[in-house]
Amino acid sequence: MKKTVIRGLLFAAAVTAAMSFTGAAFAAGYDDQEALAGLKEVKVAFDLTAGDPKALLGRLNIIDETRQSLIQQGVTPHFVLTFRGPATRLIQTDQSKIKPEDREGAAKIAAKLAEMRRAKGVDNLEQCAVAVREQGTKPEDVVPSVKVVGNAWISLMAYQAKGYAYIAP
Repeated sequence: MKKTVIRGLLFAAAVTAAMSFTGAAFAAGYDDQEALAGLKEVKVAFDLTAGDPKALLGRLNIIDETRQSLIQQGVTPHFVLTFRGPATRLIQTDQSKIKPEDREGAAKIAAKLAEMRRAKGVDNLEQCAVAVREQGTKPEDVVPSVKVVGNAWISLMAYQAKGYAYIAP
């Protein structure tokens, strides 16, 4: 238990440091204006598959930081986050399908997804039904903030055809 508390504190410190870095980067004059010149909006579909809760939560935090940074720089984000593969087990509510050591992280992921669902610039959160079947979970157990779609590959293809960039962090 002591190790879990220490790990939690270290993780919280790392997240705080990462968030502070963004503010420091702006204060130091770093921005993305050259790349963003002429853009009013960006559309991105993220393909998330990480089955480690720390890795998945870290990616979600960076995606959210990116969303906020775009807004701060005057560009409207349109983000879609899709979940496939091992990430599937971390965004569902059946605790028996989550390793005991991953349950705390899965709860943090669920909270982050609920927060992101309400955030400006997040258009959709999608769980692949094929991955649900392959991972042995159930569609009805997917966290409420995430919509189950038939096939995330088809969804990702469609978003790309509609002009969304594809990022697999």
